[in-house]
Amino acid sequence: MTASTLGRLFVDGALLTFLVGVVVQAVRIRRNTSGSSLGIAIVGLASTIAAVVVMQVALLTHNFDLSYVAENNATFTPTIYSMTGMWSALEGSILLWALLLAMLLVVVIIRYRRDAADRVVQWATLVFFAVAAFFVGLMAGPADPFVPNPLHSSQGAGPNALLQNNPLVAAHPPLLYAGFVGFTVPFVFAVAMLITGRVDERWPVRLRQWTVLAWGVLSVGIVLGAWWSYQVLGWGGFWGWDPVENAALLPWLTATAYVHSIIVQDRRGLFRVWNLSLAIATFALTILGTFFTRSGVLQSVHAFSSSTLGPILIAFFAITVGGGTALIAWRGDRLRSPVGVDAALSREGLFVANNILFVGFAIVVLVGTAFPLLYEAINGGQVTVGAPYFSKVSVPVGALVLSLMALAPLAGWRKTDRHVLWSRVRTSAWFALAVVVVTWLAGIHRPALLLAYFLAAAAAGSALRTLSGSVRSARQRGDHWLRGLLGPTAGGMVVHLGVVMLSLGIVSSTTLATKTEVALAKGQSTVVAGERITYLGLRDVHDELRDATELSVRVNGQSPLHPAITTFHGRDGQTVGTPAISSNFWRDVYLTFDAVGGTGTSSGAQVADDLPAGSVVLGVTVEPLLVWLWLGGLTIGFGSILSFVRRREDHK
Repeated sequence: MTASTLGRLFVDGALLTFLVGVVVQAVRIRRNTSGSSLGIAIVGLASTIAAVVVMQVALLTHNFDLSYVAENNATFTPTIYSMTGMWSALEGSILLWALLLAMLLVVVIIRYRRDAADRVVQWATLVFFAVAAFFVGLMAGPADPFVPNPLHSSQGAGPNALLQNNPLVAAHPPLLYAGFVGFTVPFVFAVAMLITGRVDERWPVRLRQWTVLAWGVLSVGIVLGAWWSYQVLGWGGFWGWDPVENAALLPWLTATAYVHSIIVQDRRGLFRVWNLSLAIATFALTILGTFFTRSGVLQSVHAFSSSTLGPILIAFFAITVGGGTALIAWRGDRLRSPVGVDAALSREGLFVANNILFVGFAIVVLVGTAFPLLYEAINGGQVTVGAPYFSKVSVPVGALVLSLMALAPLAGWRKTDRHVLWSRVRTSAWFALAVVVVTWLAGIHRPALLLAYFLAAAAAGSALRTLSGSVRSARQRGDHWLRGLLGPTAGGMVVHLGVVMLSLGIVSSTTLATKTEVALAKGQSTVVAGERITYLGLRDVHDELRDATELSVRVNGQSPLHPAITTFHGRDGQTVGTPAISSNFWRDVYLTFDAVGGTGTSSGAQVADDLPAGSVVLGVTVEPLLVWLWLGGLTIGFGSILSFVRRREDHK
């Protein structure tokens, strides 16, 4: 049996299984009977895993009888990039999405097996089966990854050059998809609560764990994507407000609002409509993001494939939004909160401001991302929305978010006396002022940067104060102090510290960066922003995967770095720049091979006729504190795990 036939068999089996799950759940709901659908979910998962195994075996053995393998793999493709080829294009990405959905479905059914008779769980399981059937159905139809190759090729095109130039491609897309898939859980339960009318119970609060975990995974995925962009694209930046970047940011923003506002519902019974809307909107935005990135409607350096799935995805998005809106309108009478926000200067009042900021910014990003589509549809022309549009809003939003992070954890519920709040914030404020003074004495006098440092330090002080209180409480209970770091409060403060680190990395590296080009002959040195750059020579590298011209460059006498111009075999010989980076805790030195002197070269580099042969032009960018961005992202992920792992008393 061929890989095409076998793969299709498993995909069809998974689709049939998930459809059976929908029918079985519907029958149980209609007859008001209970039962577990775990067996059905496991069969669906097993079929999906089998399809993934068929695809991976085909990629690793270079089975070009599959069109997907022929288009995204080659005999000279290294093993790691052969495996990651499964999510290098649309069809394989849908297969990965289906796998993650099937796995999560099994986990959710196991987690709530004791509540199998609960109508909310039954409806949520039905909707979950339907979502899984939709994504598997895409593979059974227009996104079939197992189409046979009519050409019977002996060699494939290989992955896109940018997808075989850094191992982060093995982590970044799966984490993004895992985050997207994780938002299915709050969505299906929100729909279930609206259908059953049980919107005043604690289900939204119980589901905050799943949202926090999905949000944390997506956060790490986004940061790794920025790191991948920084290391591969050769422009020295990490975020360009590209449509694909925005597609991942949109659900992250609404999920951030959700995980904060659900706390208010837990403590005060507020924001029921708001929270259900955010749960539905976050899931819908993952679908819209898939439409943006995989339909080919928007041009992006990150979009490596396009398809005819656009109408199907946008229809599913419309059904999700329209159905969710209709359900919320239907249950509007039950969603009214019995109380309101008593005072603006209270924790719930500050959380309202937080929600307005994140959702408002999500709208700004959505408008900026979708505007080129709307403009083309109305006027027939093309227009782009660049970074300045987004930056005008993101900078003040970032400052306000840091301000709220400094105040909200220390504010009381219902109403906070200003003198009491000041007594709690005072230490953080003095600490932040000390940071500003030290920064000023270090020679940094830009008011905007000093303000950012002040707000970041104040937010960090607030988080540390809350964490220390949680640790003291754990010790007073007789627990080990590390148990004080578990739970949504302490975990959330670790996340806040990660956000502070990330903010410092972004602000410092973008504001204080030094970017220039230098022309150097062999053995010549120059100094850029206090960093000594020495050009040692160049060499040509040829192997089965690529042809490259590498420079040898020493930074401050350390081991040589090798920025290069690389031409990958396959796909008509794609040529890309390969930067080299010297990084430590305080700064990055980012080197690119921009040009070579002489009258001609086979390296693929730009030729500088006015320079003598053997000399080169180096792009040099020095960026302070950039490593804090990556460390902040990992800290956010760690804090999300701490929030997910609850103490025993949190379940009571």
